[in-house]
Amino acid sequence: MIARVNGIIAEVGEESVLVTVGEITYELHIPAVDIQHLQAHRGEKCLFFTLEYIEGNASFGQLAPRLLGFLRHDDKVFFQKFITVKGIGPRRALRALTAPVGQIASAICRKDSKFLTSLPEIGKRTAEQVIAELSGKVDHFATGGAGAASADPATHRLDELEQAITALVSLGERRVEAENWVDRACRADPALKKTADIVRAAYRLKAGTA
Repeated sequence: MIARVNGIIAEVGEESVLVTVGEITYELHIPAVDIQHLQAHRGEKCLFFTLEYIEGNASFGQLAPRLLGFLRHDDKVFFQKFITVKGIGPRRALRALTAPVGQIASAICRKDSKFLTSLPEIGKRTAEQVIAELSGKVDHFATGGAGAASADPATHRLDELEQAITALVSLGERRVEAENWVDRACRADPALKKTADIVRAAYRLKAGTA
């Protein structure tokens, strides 16, 4: 199982990117919301959180492995929940995610089927299905709106720490070093909460020991 791909963005298509890691180039299928952002960063190094799945029809022997890429760990976790909804497969889900995960989760929390039907691939019946199956299960992904205030603080804290570690890794740090600097920064200042503040504090600590 390939869990992460950290490489140079070689090409950006309508639904996928080519990422070069050493002598190997991977094709990653990407949520629609991130395509435009990635087009602006062609040629740069980027970390993707990945999922693998098999696409095709086994009855006809037409099976092919696919690799999906996400810029944020939370997006990957939300996606895994999103595709548990009946009728939403991986490809359909990627095309539907034209808005940030936080906004979609907020819409689910407040049972806003109108917002959900504005997403590609999501009709009225599917929107109702999404709300019925995911209501109460995606609250901690929500940004603003209903559900955000009820998120588990401990879970949110872990998410912020993981995102800070991910940010440091994407900037060139080895993961073990990123974990060390984040841990030291949070022990030095337990009041740190936001990802950006944790990253800045980690770099200040690192600069002080250089």
